[in-house]
Amino acid sequence: MGAVAQALLPWFEKNRRLLPFRQEPSAYHIWVSEIMLQQTRVAAALPYYERFVAELPDPAALAACPPDRLRKLWQGLGYYSRAANMQKAARIVCEQYGGVLPASWEALRALPGIGDYTAGAIASIAFGIPAPAVDGNVLRVFARLFDDDADITRPAVRRLFTRRVMEQMPPDAPGPYNEALMELGALVCLPAAPRCDACPLAALCRGRASGRAAALPCKPPKKEKTRLPVTVALVESPAGLLLQRRPAGGLLANLWQPPAFEGRALTRDQLDGELARLGIRVDWEAALPAARHVFTHRIWELGGWRGRAAAAAALPDGYAWARGVELAEQYPVPSAFDAYLPQAGRRE
Repeated sequence: MGAVAQALLPWFEKNRRLLPFRQEPSAYHIWVSEIMLQQTRVAAALPYYERFVAELPDPAALAACPPDRLRKLWQGLGYYSRAANMQKAARIVCEQYGGVLPASWEALRALPGIGDYTAGAIASIAFGIPAPAVDGNVLRVFARLFDDDADITRPAVRRLFTRRVMEQMPPDAPGPYNEALMELGALVCLPAAPRCDACPLAALCRGRASGRAAALPCKPPKKEKTRLPVTVALVESPAGLLLQRRPAGGLLANLWQPPAFEGRALTRDQLDGELARLGIRVDWEAALPAARHVFTHRIWELGGWRGRAAAAAALPDGYAWARGVELAEQYPVPSAFDAYLPQAGRRE
């Protein structure tokens, strides 16, 4: 057993968090949890995870779930393409593997939405296969252990770090080893303020010895995000709140939202013209407060108006009137509009 595992595994046994997907570590539970945790903190993801697996307890249920219901279950987690890829993968699992995730890193890696890290996590934790699961936490731990200031965004550097992870992996405990590294990065080897005094690997850590631990790992500065104006029309009628479905491809694909015009700062008169094309006349009540929503590569700077339509006009495809209950239970709406929706449509 490598020196890292020798020091790390006893610490993990004593300090591991009691998380629901660790209590029943099936391949499916690990898969769902790892996909959810790619862009979400554990504490924030847990309620979504528990609701998701309660309604969709296995790949067959996920494969058969209506897409809008799946998006509704995912609402609030963001990065909705993750859920769509999970459903594609679940259908393949049902068609090719009898509804059971395959016990093979290569077969897992070939499924939509499953990359090297997720395949390694499922393979090692669920099936005991010696496979690396190298995410940002693990890269940070090994950059500090080796006092290595190479750019961890470079593929060659990630491959080097992965080899180091594998050199320390105990062949009879790959799952606990991978989980222990993840846990160390999440609880102790923190990004800005590593808790070196509580680290079981402190005696082995060259970054701590050099005094550079807090400065590692190294990666290039992030590019500045593009800022885009978005004009929102929050319109209610006797039939509910006006919604439009987003396009089937691209950002927030297939989700529902109040009519919103991305990249356009419209005046109220211009907004009147846009809604008139739908046969809707609005009595505007107030301007919406300015809000912003940050995506990976862009920032929406939102504004617009709130108003009422005296009559619920018949709507073309891709638009709907949604009452409060329907909005809460049926229509998946991205969190970008959370600043506005409590003001309308959810009052019933």
